[in-house]
Amino acid sequence: MQDRQEQISQVVVTAQQMRNIEERIFAVGMPVAALMEKVAGLIARRIYDIYPLFGEHQHKGKASSSPSSPSLKQGGFRVGVLVGPGHNGGDALVVARELYFRGYEVFIYCPFSKLKELTSQHLQYAKNLGLPCYEAIELLQNSDLLIDGLFGFGLERTLTDPVATAINQLNEWKKPIISIDLPSGLHTDTGEVLGTAVRATHTLCLGLWKLGLLQDHALDYVGKAELIDFDIPLADIQAVLENSPTIKRITKTTALSTLPLPRPAVTHKYKEGHLLLICGSRRYSGGAILTGLGARASGVGMLSIAVPESLKSIMVAQLPEALIIGCPETDSGAIAQLQLPPKTDLSSFSAIACGPGLTQDASPILQQVLDSTNPLVLDADALNILAEMGTLTTLQKRQSITVLTPHTGEFKRLFPEIPDANKDRIKATREAAAQSGAVVLLKGARTVIANSQGTVWINPESTPALARGGSGDVLTGLMGGLLAQASSKKISVEEIVATAAWWHSQAAILAAQERTELGVDAYTLTNYLIPVLASTSTRLLH
Repeated sequence: MQDRQEQISQVVVTAQQMRNIEERIFAVGMPVAALMEKVAGLIARRIYDIYPLFGEHQHKGKASSSPSSPSLKQGGFRVGVLVGPGHNGGDALVVARELYFRGYEVFIYCPFSKLKELTSQHLQYAKNLGLPCYEAIELLQNSDLLIDGLFGFGLERTLTDPVATAINQLNEWKKPIISIDLPSGLHTDTGEVLGTAVRATHTLCLGLWKLGLLQDHALDYVGKAELIDFDIPLADIQAVLENSPTIKRITKTTALSTLPLPRPAVTHKYKEGHLLLICGSRRYSGGAILTGLGARASGVGMLSIAVPESLKSIMVAQLPEALIIGCPETDSGAIAQLQLPPKTDLSSFSAIACGPGLTQDASPILQQVLDSTNPLVLDADALNILAEMGTLTTLQKRQSITVLTPHTGEFKRLFPEIPDANKDRIKATREAAAQSGAVVLLKGARTVIANSQGTVWINPESTPALARGGSGDVLTGLMGGLLAQASSKKISVEEIVATAAWWHSQAAILAAQERTELGVDAYTLTNYLIPVLASTSTRLLH
């Protein structure tokens, strides 16, 4: 059984779900004031760790090397605390009090005249302690650190003055900002900016991950996000979420647990999956190479790659271990028809991945693979051909597993009736999967995956280094290889797709750390797929 921390790290909630969970906690006797003290105490301790006073790191036996920390100095560390009218403001005030007792210089900004009762009491106590309280944001400009406690989860209205102007001003100061729960001004569910929003350097999400923090809209505002677990009982979480479609964060633990490793001591190549890649054209030979290299890294037992005959020698040079199938080609250099080896048909393969570099001249090939009973990954030109064929009518006839991996432009062509996926990526992906019966992976800074039952996975980490031509081809090969291996094991398709997305992004993150984002072309990315797992190999084997 997963430990509690791992279970909590996967859970993603909407604003209403979080309200319902908190209501259950309060209904059985947890005092609001006690929970506020506990949560704020955890926040304050995390702030001590990130922005310690002079000498504290030395006292703890370690030196500060955080690039985001302001210069540490003897005394005089000024913290500006932004206080809202609700319990998020109350959390901020308890944090302010605890920082003050710890030796920080604390200044409060609160432009609201009407506060919730508990928040008002904490403000009164802060004033009695002598903490300065201002209604003008300018008086916090000399702060070394700002703490954003203006609005917590559930904000839905557009921010107005004086708060909107104050947020715009503090964003211009470019000072470190820690937001409590989520940056003020973001919609909890969609991540949409409600007029304006705090650009945090850190976000300390309280209790459970909020859906908006994992939406592409929010990424310029969230900074480094981490979860502050305040021990919500799992029973309360399960009671609220049990009848709702599940939304999960992909974590390192869950991704590694679904890899088809370790292999049994006695096995052979055909037991470890046989993948057929159908990709490439005379014009786009690189797509076939990159897809093949991604598949190679997956560890698939056998790899066959069908390409136009003119690409065969290039492919053999790049992937000598693969079986390269040269096919008749059109005048434009696309595959004209599949020409598989003797005594081989599509049922000979554990899975098929089709599309990168194919060109739309190869449309008859797509119909052939759609008619097969193989698990199928479709990407790039295969998606464009599918859109022309009619996505829903075509896929509804297919009885076997299909995985679609569009970016937003391809998504719009595949599902023209679904509202703009850029507005609410989770909702759009879930609807596409429900309508098509496919597993849909919508690429983006936070890749979203959904199955036809409404379950959603979100990849919480990525890097702009992946915004390079060919990166998606690598993912297609990697995913196809994992899917082929999983066909003989009890691992769901959705879990394999989520694992591929996580593995792909983690390789890019490692490559960017070592080579900078500009140094991560798609070919370089393939060279980091194995190294990114090296640190976990011992764990996988035990």
